[in-house]
Amino acid sequence: MRLVSSGKLHATFEFGELQVIALRDGYIDMPPTRLRDEDGCPLAEVPAVVPIVGGNLRLAVNAFYVADGTRSLLVDTGASDNWHDPTMGLIYDALDEAGVDRAQITDVAITHDHEDHVSGLIMPDGSEAFAGLERVWMGEGDTAVFTGRLERIRDRVVSVPVSERIAINSWATAVPAPGHTPGHTVYEIRSGAGELLVWGDTVHVPTLQFGQPKVSWEFDGDQAQARAARAALLEQLSQPRRFVAGAHLDSPGIARVTPAGNGYALEYLAPPIG
Repeated sequence: MRLVSSGKLHATFEFGELQVIALRDGYIDMPPTRLRDEDGCPLAEVPAVVPIVGGNLRLAVNAFYVADGTRSLLVDTGASDNWHDPTMGLIYDALDEAGVDRAQITDVAITHDHEDHVSGLIMPDGSEAFAGLERVWMGEGDTAVFTGRLERIRDRVVSVPVSERIAINSWATAVPAPGHTPGHTVYEIRSGAGELLVWGDTVHVPTLQFGQPKVSWEFDGDQAQARAARAALLEQLSQPRRFVAGAHLDSPGIARVTPAGNGYALEYLAPPIG
């Protein structure tokens, strides 16, 4: 995985025969009480290693575009204007900055149904963000989100069964990882350079949850299941030639994972953007 270019809202990597572009949608601030211990209670104390901005945790929000020169896949779409926050909804500018024509995107993969991941399918003016959209891949447990503004997309949704891997194309596979939501799904991207695992809300606070992966998040629908999914994915990522792209890792959000003590260490592959 090699960084080839970057800007204020994107970073482009060469990944074997694939191109991977990290896209910054912005950031959201959340109270530290969202972090939970194994009993589901707020952490008694947030470690000093966790940055606090104005009393809050600051979570980056990223999406990822992968292309092979013929086919492409956009994983997650950001918040559009659904978060009602000027720090969000930047994915359209990020795609423009990266030189990606939105009209040419035919396949979108959504990690789960929360607003900061799925809402960007519809732009603030109510139009579809991706004029050439043919398929939206999403875990079957989360597809009820396609109502209201998203209703027009429903007939293009491809449901990923909760217990079955589905090949999207020759280099991308949808893998169920429920816990945060019933349909939470991760996407494995394979190339001659190795495997990239693109996840949504497996980790919210990277400065804490890699070193202490048993720490969960208030909005994990099933905290025990989310904790187990995180443990399995981190073990998978600790193997050679594996990389992670995370929606809430510090932008641009692409890194290596290595074992460290009772947890893991994170090594980003590019300087921060945004």
